Amino acid sequence: MTDYAEEQRNELEAIESIYPDSFTVLSEVPTSFTITVTSDAGENDETVEVTLQFTYVEKYPDEVPVWEIYSQENLEDSDAEGILTLLRQQAEENLGMVMIFTLVTAVQDKLNELVDEIKNRREEDKRRKEEAAEEAEKVLFQGTVVTIENFLSWKAKFELEMAELRRKRQKEEEQQQAGKIKLTGKKLFETDHNLDTSDIQFLEDSGNSVEVDESLFQDLEELDLDEDDPDFDPLALGILDLVDLVGRVDPIDKVEVPVRNQDIVQNLGISGIQRI
Repeated sequence: MTDYAEEQRNELEAIESIYPDSFTVLSEVPTSFTITVTSDAGENDETVEVTLQFTYVEKYPDEVPVWEIYSQENLEDSDAEGILTLLRQQAEENLGMVMIFTLVTAVQDKLNELVDEIKNRREEDKRRKEEAAEEAEKVLFQGTVVTIENFLSWKAKFELEMAELRRKRQKEEEQQQAGKIKLTGKKLFETDHNLDTSDIQFLEDSGNSVEVDESLFQDLEELDLDEDDPDFDPLALGILDLVDLVGRVDPIDKVEVPVRNQDIVQNLGISGIQRI
């Protein structure tokens, strides 16, 4: 009759001596322990690590132990599933014999393979990203190839946008005619370009265009005017010229003066000088 307890104690002592730094007992009844397995260093000294938990069943090794992944580092979920599958296969092949060392060794080899696979995956990801960037750059310079399908699709969208724009403009015109909305200054100039010159035309139509008799100011060129003098006031000078002009003009004569001096002339009560 097999003494399962004795076989389990003997294996446990052997495992502890083989993995002194990574072996930890979790419980004695039932016997449960963990072993941390680390891969060899890969590129950039990266490693993959997994901690396996084993629990003896009563009839181990004639029955497989219970195992699970206690923790993991740098291990993808798909790789973790692969390790569990590997443990199941190895346990079935070694049924009837103590197998913990065999299982751990198989996982160790698998982790070393994964380090190389991780390196290859990263290189493949880098290559795909570079190819995607190159394709995007080609599309940027080449543009979109026009086909009947994408042209008709663009045309349909364009016609819808134009129809919506026409609808909005028509609605604005109807509201404007009905007096429901008041156009902004920008809208007024956008819809009526005659407003660009309307102010000038208004001044001309209202008669505010003033004619000046230049002969009345011919003697001004002979005046000694010092513009640098702080007391120099051209407006005051214009008033004095107008006042002096009163003594030399007949009341019935019409004298044309600059618009800027007309109000001043009226305030001075000078007669005989009027705007034409």
